[in-house]
Amino acid sequence: MRGFSIASEPSSDQIMVATRLRDTAFKHSIQKMPLDTEFILDAPHGSFKLHHNQAIPAVIIAGEIGITPARSMILQAIHDKLPYQIYLFYFDHTPETTAFLEEFQTLEKQNPNFKFIPVMTSMDKFKKSWNGETGHIDCKIISKYVNDVSKPIYYISGPAKMVTSIHKALNECGIDDDILRTEEFSGY
Repeated sequence: MRGFSIASEPSSDQIMVATRLRDTAFKHSIQKMPLDTEFILDAPHGSFKLHHNQAIPAVIIAGEIGITPARSMILQAIHDKLPYQIYLFYFDHTPETTAFLEEFQTLEKQNPNFKFIPVMTSMDKFKKSWNGETGHIDCKIISKYVNDVSKPIYYISGPAKMVTSIHKALNECGIDDDILRTEEFSGY
């Protein structure tokens, strides 16, 4: 039994999950499965969803495959034409390893309420040029894009160590736990 976050939006007629293919027995078995393999699904768990007050901006900070619940929330907000101002800070190693990179770049161009900020953390491993943000989360990068950092609700999703690190960085920026929501992915 394994837990996966749903990457598709609730309005979709298909369920999409995504995972990083690591060097584990479980991931090797997934790679070998035929496309028509049947699964037994348990009911969804958790409550990682956008807040109700659409006048309050949402800042989503996702790392690596933690992008899956963020993708679901963003696509549903866009589908429903909700007036949320959504900022997505997406941390990954290089553009080559960043899932859904082109999709989010396209969504940003199509939606004035959506700001996409991809941040690469291991550009020394990337052979092409990158004109976007690099480094790790801190007050400086958030305030570069979000005018009043105390106004939004913050969502953090990704590997457990990353979530803990970002949570701490946001607290150091003066962002209170009352406006933080987290989703940790174990095993990454």
